[in-house]
Amino acid sequence: MGVVATSIEAYPAEPVPRSEPEDALTALVRLVAADLHACNRTIVARMDSPVALIPQLAAHIVAAGGKRLRPLLTLAASRLCGYDSANGTRHVDLAACVEFIHTATLLHDDVVDESALRRGLASANAIFGNAASVLVGDFLFARAFQLMVADGSLKVLGILSHAAATIAEGEVLQLATQNDLTTDENRYLDVIKGKTAALFDAACRVGAVISDRPAAEEDALATYGMALGMAFQLVDDALDYAADQAKLGKTVGDDFREGKVTLPVLVAFHAGDAEEQAFWRRTIEDSEQTDADLERALALMERHDAIAATIARAALFAQDAKRALSVFPASDIRQALMDVADFTVRRGR
Repeated sequence: MGVVATSIEAYPAEPVPRSEPEDALTALVRLVAADLHACNRTIVARMDSPVALIPQLAAHIVAAGGKRLRPLLTLAASRLCGYDSANGTRHVDLAACVEFIHTATLLHDDVVDESALRRGLASANAIFGNAASVLVGDFLFARAFQLMVADGSLKVLGILSHAAATIAEGEVLQLATQNDLTTDENRYLDVIKGKTAALFDAACRVGAVISDRPAAEEDALATYGMALGMAFQLVDDALDYAADQAKLGKTVGDDFREGKVTLPVLVAFHAGDAEEQAFWRRTIEDSEQTDADLERALALMERHDAIAATIARAALFAQDAKRALSVFPASDIRQALMDVADFTVRRGR
């Protein structure tokens, strides 16, 4: 068999608390800790393969850490709807499926973006090469579909397969908007809805589906996931210009160097004078950048409160997420999910 972690500790069930804003996520983890541990065991088992490079590379990216937010949402949504280990293991297997879809997209994204870092460590493509990263990403997508099929529900299969297709569409749309400052906010939001929020939506929705909950609850969880995913990506896009490298887990300014048109860029561009807009056209549209240009970009964003505007937009989505949960009775798990929406925005402050 391939080389793979022999202990679940290589894929930790709980993130290590680092600061106060982590409290909401830690609380959610503790509420579903047993299910998350079972999910992690499923992930480790399903990563294994007689082709040694597959588990080696897959283990590298999952060992880099991360908040496990997407599988956590599946487990928490299931619990909110009354489904837990007493009902079976569908929630655990589908949470693993969601994580495989997410991890596969990370592998592919890092190749497309030529990223050298992932969560503060060398990216898989930097170590193993682009070809191996793409192919192992394909393997993880295949594993995800095996889990979907094994679940036996055509509705679940439809939800998760649709999400996988939407993620790909979102990534292609982002490629189409790259270096294009005629992109407006609505088109930018379409990008992040596809590449990020669609999986949050699906991760939450399947929790209601496997619990046989009414359509109103299924729709509420989907709305929560979609709005949370939008907030999450908006904050990530802000952090690319506002965080230090250790906090961000990748090189600060990667989006700028790649010519990605994100909301901080759009705010600064449209608020700028003719000279400032010429700067953005040169650096973003024409990809003509000097070593000093990132510092100049940061100064312009600060001048026009572009980061604050982006975080404020994220906060509106977080409020939408919290309101969506009002159809459920008050409980510890509902409160934890609401707190995670606030946590998502606090990451950028």
